[in-house]
Amino acid sequence: MVEEKITFRSGFVALVGRPNVGKSTLLNAVLGEKISIVSRHAQTTRNKITGVWNGENSQVVFLDTPGMHKPKSELGKVIRQSTVDALSEVDVIVFICSCVDPLGAGDRYILSLLKERQVPVILALNKIDLITKEELMKKVVQYNKIYDFADIVPISAQTEENIDTFLHIVETHLKEGPKYFPDDMVTDQPERNIVQEIVREKIITRTRDEIPHAIGVFTEEFSERENGKVYIRCTVYVERESQKRIIIGKKGVLLKEAGKEARTEIQNLINAPVFLDLWVKVHRDWKNKDYILRELGYKEHK
Repeated sequence: MVEEKITFRSGFVALVGRPNVGKSTLLNAVLGEKISIVSRHAQTTRNKITGVWNGENSQVVFLDTPGMHKPKSELGKVIRQSTVDALSEVDVIVFICSCVDPLGAGDRYILSLLKERQVPVILALNKIDLITKEELMKKVVQYNKIYDFADIVPISAQTEENIDTFLHIVETHLKEGPKYFPDDMVTDQPERNIVQEIVREKIITRTRDEIPHAIGVFTEEFSERENGKVYIRCTVYVERESQKRIIIGKKGVLLKEAGKEARTEIQNLINAPVFLDLWVKVHRDWKNKDYILRELGYKEHK
């Protein structure tokens, strides 16, 4: 009896969509670990975050791209370009939409970009936990009329409903290929990058609408001390003195609370005690300064 050869499938998959549709939440749900910043605010993901998922006979390398938006600064242009670049690097594209939001001009714009790509496009209709089955069916019909998707899968990234089905569908669209990363590797992001994303998330969560996306975080130092503790110093960039006062908070309480929560999460990430030192620095119009954008990792060094 001839033994049937098992095909190993692999490939790169881009998660794209408007801001706040749940791309980062989906990636974290798939991986079972938090590697991508999650916030109710738009434009929280600023870099292409790579997450690696291993199936029994497959490996999927996910790129969590920033939400597509009209750029208003040099930073905005860099963010948008990183998403466009990701589309040319992948084998499959997952277009994520929120079931609770109307199909808008932003969705149509992204789909117009996807039509130029010669790869399968899967529609993931997210947040199905917030609508009825009848409403979901109407959404499916609506999206089917405007684009020829390779597959459509309803999911809830928040409750993790249908995540296994989603992964199975992604697998079926991958071709035979090698294992790009070792089994125990969840992301290719350096720890210092994940640290600064965690710090930024904790500050954004506490400042709500008071601070728009004028926050940039840079890990100045990441070193192990003789006492076994890992010393991490981060600089938080803002554009105005008023923003600095808001982030620090009355008697320094807000920054202290954000730092405490970030430290706990970082310790769980690196499995070591952490001393987290946060500093807030005002740098007017930093989002349009090339050298700062390079320092923060949004642009490559020349």
